[in-house]
Amino acid sequence: MVGTASPPVGSLTDAEFVISVRDVRRYFPIREGVLQRVTGHVKAVDGVSFDIRRGETVGLVGESGCGKTTLGRVISGLLPATAGGVYFGLDRAERDRLDALLAIPEPSRSLEDRTALDDLTARHRIDAMPSQARRVYRRNCQVVFQDAFASLNPRHLVKDIVGRPLKVHQEASGDELIERVVGLLESVGLGRQHLYRYPHQFSGGQRQRISIARALALEPEFIVLDEPTSALDVSVQAQILNLLAELQRERGLTFLFVSHDLNVVRHMSDRMLVMYLGVLSELGTAEDLFDDPRHPYTEALIAANPNLEGERATTRLVGIVPDPANPPRGCRFHTRCPVVTPVCGWEVDDVIRELELRTRALDGLTGVERRDDLEATFAFGTSQEAATFVETLQGDAVPAPMRAAMRSVTVDGAAVDLRFMPVDEVPLVDLGDGRASACVLVQPDGGSRLAG
Repeated sequence: MVGTASPPVGSLTDAEFVISVRDVRRYFPIREGVLQRVTGHVKAVDGVSFDIRRGETVGLVGESGCGKTTLGRVISGLLPATAGGVYFGLDRAERDRLDALLAIPEPSRSLEDRTALDDLTARHRIDAMPSQARRVYRRNCQVVFQDAFASLNPRHLVKDIVGRPLKVHQEASGDELIERVVGLLESVGLGRQHLYRYPHQFSGGQRQRISIARALALEPEFIVLDEPTSALDVSVQAQILNLLAELQRERGLTFLFVSHDLNVVRHMSDRMLVMYLGVLSELGTAEDLFDDPRHPYTEALIAANPNLEGERATTRLVGIVPDPANPPRGCRFHTRCPVVTPVCGWEVDDVIRELELRTRALDGLTGVERRDDLEATFAFGTSQEAATFVETLQGDAVPAPMRAAMRSVTVDGAAVDLRFMPVDEVPLVDLGDGRASACVLVQPDGGSRLAG
């Protein structure tokens, strides 16, 4: 049995919202050349906001490369946010006040508003807290990583690995430390006999149990589970998932469960966040999202999972995930969406992506002069090649929604001027009953998104 540690100074046990993420962005610079100049940024996380309530499990799902692991690392404080903030321990009144203040454009904020926002930031935003409050957050937010072997020091004994958080926070030492470690190991299905072994002497499931024991050492309120079962056999996965569920019931833990396995997320989660190319495309309860998805990407993820019960219409995704350094305009999923519309955000890059494999359509292309994402001039060697390009643009080789989104196609000799209709970005809109979606098909103003 694990000894009960005294609650840390400043513990936020009574707060309704353990984590509040507000417009978090995390960009990674792209460096090129001998001088390693920054030529662009990979937008791994690009404006994500949501809350995690005390005691619930929130599942974060999406394809590989969508940014879910990066978001988990920003929330846990392992990576700094490029913009936005992660807030810890807000009650409802503080959360609502924070949202109201953030909604006011910075130039329009009064002195009173700025003072109130600075106060909330200093007390709750994890990268702006004073050292004592940050120490409280460090002990109350722990991580269980995907690769247990890589996250455990191969030169340390289990007693040192699990006991290190207790040493760092001066919770125990000597015989008391050993007994605390034994209690932690027993809580995850291991025991005293495992104290003096190294990580390589354990199976994958046992190593993950050691990682969980280490995460529990300081009795945290919140744990980020970054694909904790993806490297394990199915039978071992079930053991770890049952262990996590049991620990959550016993200790009142709050989980952010990051995974690409929809079966696991459905089993573990109270609510789900669906992420695509750095942004949230849909959120809601696990039951609602599986029974009635409101975004084509969610539907495609569910249909692509062969282990889910029940008959579903097959929704196949074509193409690959676009470059996160240059994400598509409007709805980021529109380049692969089976039900795309003219107001989903077409641009010049979509034409190039669509026609790059059609060598005849791009024969003789000598250059593309972009005025912006929506307007460009395609230069060809001859007027006949330009005419062939226009014929392709206006034919069935190009998706009908893309053709409908073209404002004008003008030929001037060997040059083709192409312009698309401007549209607004597709926001994540509250649909009521805890549902939200970033699809124009389910939003009230979905048919009128043309920009002024």
